[in-house]
Amino acid sequence: MTEHKYQAYNARNFREITQLADWPASALREIETVARVLPFKTNNYVVDELIDWDQIPGDPMYTLNFPRRELLRAAHWQRLSRAVTRGLPEHDLKSLVRAIQLELNPDPSSQSANVPLLNGHRVSGAQHKYRETVLFFPQAGQSCHAFCTFCFRWPQFVGFSQSRFSGKDSQTMAEYLKIHPRVTDLLITGGDPMTMRAGVLETCLTPFLGKDLAHLRTIRIGTKSLSYWPYRYLSDPDSDDLLRLFDRVVKSGRNLSIMAHFNHPVELSTEAVRKAIIRLRGTGAQIRTQSPLLHHINDKPELWAEMWRQQVDLNCIPYYMFVERDTGAKHFFALPLERCWQIFRQAYQRVSGLGRTVKGPVMSATPGKVEILGVTELNDEKVFMLRFIQGRNADWVDRPFFALYDRTATWLNGLKPAFGEHDFFFEKELKGMLTARMQPMG
Repeated sequence: MTEHKYQAYNARNFREITQLADWPASALREIETVARVLPFKTNNYVVDELIDWDQIPGDPMYTLNFPRRELLRAAHWQRLSRAVTRGLPEHDLKSLVRAIQLELNPDPSSQSANVPLLNGHRVSGAQHKYRETVLFFPQAGQSCHAFCTFCFRWPQFVGFSQSRFSGKDSQTMAEYLKIHPRVTDLLITGGDPMTMRAGVLETCLTPFLGKDLAHLRTIRIGTKSLSYWPYRYLSDPDSDDLLRLFDRVVKSGRNLSIMAHFNHPVELSTEAVRKAIIRLRGTGAQIRTQSPLLHHINDKPELWAEMWRQQVDLNCIPYYMFVERDTGAKHFFALPLERCWQIFRQAYQRVSGLGRTVKGPVMSATPGKVEILGVTELNDEKVFMLRFIQGRNADWVDRPFFALYDRTATWLNGLKPAFGEHDFFFEKELKGMLTARMQPMG
């Protein structure tokens, strides 16, 4: 097997990419300026095999990886570019950058309210929002092979300590799970856990594989590695060790689900990703696929239908179409909720039943995962029909509710209750939960 050496590019060394050699200095300065606010990192696989350099800046994979001035609101761009041009001292420039970042909603969906307690102390690197599922953020996995420009976890890559979830000790996490027998699913996330070496990941996972955690039925690993570095499973020095670890997880009696992020069909097109999928499935792991719906990237139903068909062809399971979260460069990537529903519906109509395992469009919002079921008229009122797929209170799940139609709304907090109601049915309880920083109920 041909060896593929990993090479990362960031705001300090991206000029090494040969395709950028003839770019005007103004374009390079734009990248450097925006990269002060939003994180930038990509690699040679993305640059060499995924980006169509004849189509930039409109190429979707370029847009997914490279900063551009449109990722900042016009007022932010003007303030920052003027400061850079006039040579503002670095200390003052950093203060300006941080002020802009704070205006980009660095704590979307109140993630900081999800941290659980064990013996009265916060469990480092954990979130417990839903009754059955706990998230764990191992310290060694808090980076990525490349940073997506839409990423809702961008704050932890630019030094927001209050937004960084990072745990050193998976044994403490295991102790927490032992006293929560209704937890069936553990999601290992980041960053990207697949940036961890196999031996480090094994140390992380081992405490969760014992018989004393028999109620833990599923271990999920959230990763973009199949899209951004499939050689992780093919030719990295510890690729075989990693696959043996996955085989061990499966043989422990757990379902191992690789939660893969594919944002565009081109990410499924290379020989490397197809071989990596085959090797991963050979361990007994499932691969489930998800992505947000993104303006400028995948906002056409035919692209989603093509993705879902290819994923089924590769024995992957389409899982979620998300709505872009209300953070970072949302103004650039977001679509109105009605348009999201139309794209989902038109794509859903184009695939067979095997592709209709997907749920969407879904907002992963503060109260839970809210699915847009459609736009309709009831009692002479045009409304969005919504339901919870997951909720902070499990009793909210699958309970339909209605919001006034708003053609411009892009997120749950832009909607108002229908039929003259003052609040949505969950709001009073949710406020109490957030005030008390309660763990999930039900």
